[in-house]
Amino acid sequence: MSDRLSVFKTYKLYVGGKFPRSESGRVYEVQDSKGNWLANAPLSSRKDARDAVVAARKAFGGWSGATAYNRGQVLYRVAEMLEGRRDQFVREVADAEGLSKSKAAAVVDATIDRWVWYAGWTDKIAQVIGGANPVAGPYFNLSSPEPTGVVAVLAPQESSFLGLVSVVAPVIATGNTAIVVASEKAPLPALSLGEVLATSDVPGGVVNVLSGRTAEIAAPLAAHQDVNAIDLAGADDVLAKELEIAAADNLKRVLRPQPVDYFETPGIERMTAFLETKTVWHPTGSLGASGSSY
Repeated sequence: MSDRLSVFKTYKLYVGGKFPRSESGRVYEVQDSKGNWLANAPLSSRKDARDAVVAARKAFGGWSGATAYNRGQVLYRVAEMLEGRRDQFVREVADAEGLSKSKAAAVVDATIDRWVWYAGWTDKIAQVIGGANPVAGPYFNLSSPEPTGVVAVLAPQESSFLGLVSVVAPVIATGNTAIVVASEKAPLPALSLGEVLATSDVPGGVVNVLSGRTAEIAAPLAAHQDVNAIDLAGADDVLAKELEIAAADNLKRVLRPQPVDYFETPGIERMTAFLETKTVWHPTGSLGASGSSY
């Protein structure tokens, strides 16, 4: 009996809940840390970026309108599905980042825990950064956070999985939708994450994953008039400056790249970076010595 031939995996983009190839038909070789071929990944084009923005905008209303508790349940479901595919991601992270199996396992475990961490924050962040404000007058003054909208996220180049989740999870936890540009040299864990999201109750379009040349994909996203914010975590200093200038055209929120230890417990900064604050004034009625009336 002849030896069985392995079935090589075809990696695809994840846009609008579907798995298209790049509309350009282009691919590029992905190699491991030793230069060995791993797979061909889609080489996304400007058109793919625009399609991802359309999908993210379409999904924004439903996702931002869902209850915070429901979003937490969905994010927790992502962690459950990742736990079930843990061995696959350990292999992909080990190949992508040149890690031993034990170190790759530690990365994957930390990544799963990071999803759970942000799942727990979905219905708590409003109490931390919102609330009643003291004012000099007969008014209730209440502030509450609201999602910014569609956020473009350039995933970290070196941390292909833990870093990726650390920048994507806070964006969607607070009700935004995301277009994610995967690590250019190590996109496979991000593309496989799309498969997990597709089976984790995350509505199509909430997260859209593109692979390819970071600069080529990021430029149209930074200049796009229907993108509300951009996280430049995966950009170098030169590219970050160019993208920040382009983003100023429609006053996007911009989170500049900064040194981060992704194994450290994160704060709430990546959640608050893409939140707006809505403040409501409401008259209390007459106030007298005997109390208030409404």
